Amino acid sequence: MAHATDDKNFRLPLSIRPRRYAATLTLDLEAKTFTGRQSIELKVEKPSDEIILHAIALKLGEVTFRAGERSWKPTEVREVPVSETVVLRFGEPLPAGEGALEVAWTGRFSEGLRGLYLAGKVAATQFEAADARRLFPCFDEPAFKAHWALTVRVPPGVTTLANGAMVKDEADGELRKLTFAETELLSSYLVALVCGPLVGTEEEKVEGIPVRTWALPEKQHLTRFGQEVALAVLPRLQAYFGLPYAFGKVDQVGIPDFEAGAMENAGLITYREIALLMDPASAPLNVQKRVAEVVTHELAHQWFGNWVTMVWWDDLWLNEAFATWMAYKIVNEWRPDWRVWLDFDAGKAAALHLDALRSTHPIHGEVHNASEAGESFDAITYEKGGAVLRMIEGFLGEEAFREGMRQYMRTHARANAVADDLWRALARASSQPVLELAKAWIGQSGYPLVTVKMEGRKVRLKQRRYYSEPGMRSAERWPVPVVLRYVESDSGAMEELRVLLREEEAEVTLEGQGEVEWLCANAGATGFYRVAYEGVALERLSNHLRELAPAERISLLADQWALVRSGEESMKSFLELAARFDKEEDDAVLDELVGRLSYVESRLVEGEEQERFRRWVERLLGGGLAQLGWDAKPGESDRVKLRRAALVKAVGGVARSPAALAEAKPRVEKVLAGDKGAMEPNLLDMAVVMVARTGDRKLFDTLVEKMQTEPDPAAQRRYLTAVTAFEEPSLAEQAQGLLFTDKVKTQDVASYGMGLLSNRTGRDKWWGELQGRWRDVVARTGGASMLLRRVVESLGLLRERKHLEEAKALLSAQPVEAARQAMEQTLERLSQDVALRERAMSEVSAWMKTKA
Repeated sequence: MAHATDDKNFRLPLSIRPRRYAATLTLDLEAKTFTGRQSIELKVEKPSDEIILHAIALKLGEVTFRAGERSWKPTEVREVPVSETVVLRFGEPLPAGEGALEVAWTGRFSEGLRGLYLAGKVAATQFEAADARRLFPCFDEPAFKAHWALTVRVPPGVTTLANGAMVKDEADGELRKLTFAETELLSSYLVALVCGPLVGTEEEKVEGIPVRTWALPEKQHLTRFGQEVALAVLPRLQAYFGLPYAFGKVDQVGIPDFEAGAMENAGLITYREIALLMDPASAPLNVQKRVAEVVTHELAHQWFGNWVTMVWWDDLWLNEAFATWMAYKIVNEWRPDWRVWLDFDAGKAAALHLDALRSTHPIHGEVHNASEAGESFDAITYEKGGAVLRMIEGFLGEEAFREGMRQYMRTHARANAVADDLWRALARASSQPVLELAKAWIGQSGYPLVTVKMEGRKVRLKQRRYYSEPGMRSAERWPVPVVLRYVESDSGAMEELRVLLREEEAEVTLEGQGEVEWLCANAGATGFYRVAYEGVALERLSNHLRELAPAERISLLADQWALVRSGEESMKSFLELAARFDKEEDDAVLDELVGRLSYVESRLVEGEEQERFRRWVERLLGGGLAQLGWDAKPGESDRVKLRRAALVKAVGGVARSPAALAEAKPRVEKVLAGDKGAMEPNLLDMAVVMVARTGDRKLFDTLVEKMQTEPDPAAQRRYLTAVTAFEEPSLAEQAQGLLFTDKVKTQDVASYGMGLLSNRTGRDKWWGELQGRWRDVVARTGGASMLLRRVVESLGLLRERKHLEEAKALLSAQPVEAARQAMEQTLERLSQDVALRERAMSEVSAWMKTKA
């Protein structure tokens, strides 16, 4: 007879709930094995003859249930692999009330990057979404919060960290027995353990919270910046939520091989090294900002996610969207000179790109099981979710939004909640129709294209769903909070008008008299929608680019490019707009422009046309680089340094200027020889790739060695990327072989493979190799869902129709089950890229002939 657990979508019954785990683990780091014993205090709501726990690859030993003076042993212990559970069947119903389940077990370290695994010399855990069950037999769903009291037996001489502070360290035979403070109520995915030869910063306290940052000894000098970020943002987070930090201490640990960017385990936050460790004296500014954003993101989770936790994985988006938005808000408050909201907009652009596909998904969608939850860690969950929260905050106002957030945190403290609980709290605090706004944007996939037509002072707004596939139409509508910003011709006064566009079409009249000089229909670019300006509206904007805010200029470029993709604008119109940015001085706008020009150079031109396009790019932006020069001046601002970096990407990266290469090569050689001051840090990533493209075997061998031995994670990634860029055929082939060796860490498999598919001379051979060894490449991810998705997404770098058909055949014959959604999205996006290439190459060629 079938049991409920025989279904992959099985959910634990709510009638038996854990209150407290008291667990002792013994780790054998050499054999990569562990043993465990625990007592789980349970609340049994009604008599039951079975207890169901989650467990993967654990061998259970003695099991006993105790209540009062009685004890019961199971008559049957049945493992159910399909639901990753173990069913403990007893000979009679266990009584309702309080009880304790005692379990002993053994297991092995995981081979991938989930559960308890070995990352070089460091044993670490990664449990989200549902991998605590690889180390503990437990109730491994977020709704089953409990206290955790951990004791760990380990060899002497290694640092061991857990969620709570260590309260006792004593000898236990040849091992050390370490007891950790009991935690607050936690879901199992937030429990963590790290063990290895780690060293930490000195403990520092901020508002009474002890903070330390940990790394391998050779990387200890890279911990200071991440420590300073935590000390700076913790007080700001406490002030925002109006609640003290709840988890006793903050330990931050750089893990040498890690699937995600970081993991918000309560009190013990684990990071991929590049997201935590860096030297601010030599790190590019984008690395500094990324570390600050990730650290703040994980600390924001300590309230939103850890203190108040989702009931089920369908609300994972709210955890991640909130932490994404909150991180930028707090970092911007701390370092306004960094302009991190422009970085937020860059992430939003990725979400807009993904959400324009037919195969997109709503922010909030059904999640039937834990493996489906793993597919939710994408740009829709993080960046679109964060952008929609920012849009709602803008609609409600900062104070009302924060008060609603505080009400939500107080009401659901230490417990679980669903998204509607938040919307109700925000509605009470603001007296606004939050539910209407949230339901439309959260529950509905896609987003609107708002068309703007001006006739005097009348503005006609029209919305429809935007698809990047030409000709696609559908009837969805959104309540769109449109913010119009415009300038009066006579007075030069700048005005704003807010319109909630609920219907398909609306007409508004701008107050005042006379001509409107220009109008922007997404002021500050805070709205999650695209804008199409008709006729005079676009011409006026194009004539006043310098008067637009940087975010608005970026939005204009991105929206016009989106209309090219959807077949509603020509390549000629986009390139004419791009040509107007020849005097652009803002680094963020230049990054957007260079990104679009790079796409054209790599996909839409070939042969002589490609060389002609490169020379046009050099003429367009080379003057700016010549004016700035390659070396930073004393006292030069970050804005100027980043402008130079964007121009080097354009002139050296896209245009492949021989003069730029001649400037880069001697500087890179000095850096590789140990002179870190030989090149301005923000230029290094692009410059090393430029030099590698034409590099010889000696340089290749140098970079391969450095990508393994360089202690700085940012430099390590720089050299790893450059190794994939060598265009001498024998070196390109040798770089391909490295993917199947331990020279490329598991965490880097996807990004390294993307580099190989981007290599102009090696990509065809690598694509042939990839098709033949697809299963080997997938296996290199260790089953990590985020890495699997990125490996699949790398196929989007292919260019031609024959490649599209081959990719379809490959994924049909050898599908990646954990990345079904990514497969569908990648093939759809690749199909659109191929179609754009086929229709736009002749357009670009014709336009280039007018620029000769």
